[in-house]
Amino acid sequence: MLLKRTLTLLLIVNLVWSCSPEESLWISSINPQIEYMGRIGEINIDTTKELYWSGTSIKISFEGKFLNAIFEDENGDNFYNIIVDDDEPYILQLDSNKKSYNLCELEFGNHSVEIFKRTEWDRGKTIFFGFQIDKKGSLLPKSAKKRKIEFYGNSITAGYAVDDYEGKDRSEGVYTNNYLSYAAITARHYDAEYVATVKSGIGIMVSWFPVTMPEIYDRVNPSDSLSQWDFSKYQPGIVVINLFQNDSWIVNMPENESFKLKFGDEKPDEQFIINSYKKFVYEIRNKYPSSNIICMLGNMDITKEGSPWSGYVKQAVKQLNDDKIYTFFVPYKNTPGHPDVKEQEEMANSLIEFIDNNIIW
Repeated sequence: MLLKRTLTLLLIVNLVWSCSPEESLWISSINPQIEYMGRIGEINIDTTKELYWSGTSIKISFEGKFLNAIFEDENGDNFYNIIVDDDEPYILQLDSNKKSYNLCELEFGNHSVEIFKRTEWDRGKTIFFGFQIDKKGSLLPKSAKKRKIEFYGNSITAGYAVDDYEGKDRSEGVYTNNYLSYAAITARHYDAEYVATVKSGIGIMVSWFPVTMPEIYDRVNPSDSLSQWDFSKYQPGIVVINLFQNDSWIVNMPENESFKLKFGDEKPDEQFIINSYKKFVYEIRNKYPSSNIICMLGNMDITKEGSPWSGYVKQAVKQLNDDKIYTFFVPYKNTPGHPDVKEQEEMANSLIEFIDNNIIW
């Protein structure tokens, strides 16, 4: 079920819970019954996990009546959705100090709690230490998902400003919500394991900042060039690439610093654009030899009538000559700013329809 866009139902909390060791059972972050999704770092493999990317999540099923989680956030600027027993989420903003947060108080019984990262990696990393449940409680087996899906994208896929109900397209972290992005909605529809390799402002050739997606797509920690992701850990049935929106703007801005950095004083020609896209898709194919790859554009002005960018993508895919690489273009939404929750839901519905009609996975 898709969430209603009602801020009053999403209560921002920063609760600290004090519980003596005698009253609780400690569950380390490395316990195999904890279900992780996304690219999770293991800086101290014996004690902690690190979260960076949008959409990374931690889920635990347990018998008990309360659940505490111990976190330390780099800047105190990350927001998480807390989903208790598959109910409507509430928002948790983390503090920069190491704290134990009480996530739920319930009747004793079987429960599940998911902690889902709404915000992007430029907000800083989050260190996760583990859980506490009441001493009489116990862990339950984690769920096993049959499908896997991954998205490479920019602000559209990150869910930038999707929770800005006033339509001001504000950049503050509380307004970004990857949980309501078309990508996360699609993953939940298929009950698929979900990875979002996304960043607002990023492109394939050029971004609003120095790095591009081809330069960071293979990292565990996107801020660390030495942090390499092991692609053998996760082979998705479907990969969705929704990039080029930022490229389509910056290539026409010769005074932009990123333009100068990547192109000098000469705008890239059509063949350069096609080859850049083709090279990135080919890199993804090398990492995922059996995956279905959907080369997607939209729903911002890159698919506006008269835009050449759909043609560039079509030509790149044609040249790759791979019958498991598809093109899929969502029409221009023709509204200001980034897609709101309704427009994200519409994108998800159209992507789901495309998958159902074209891909067996």
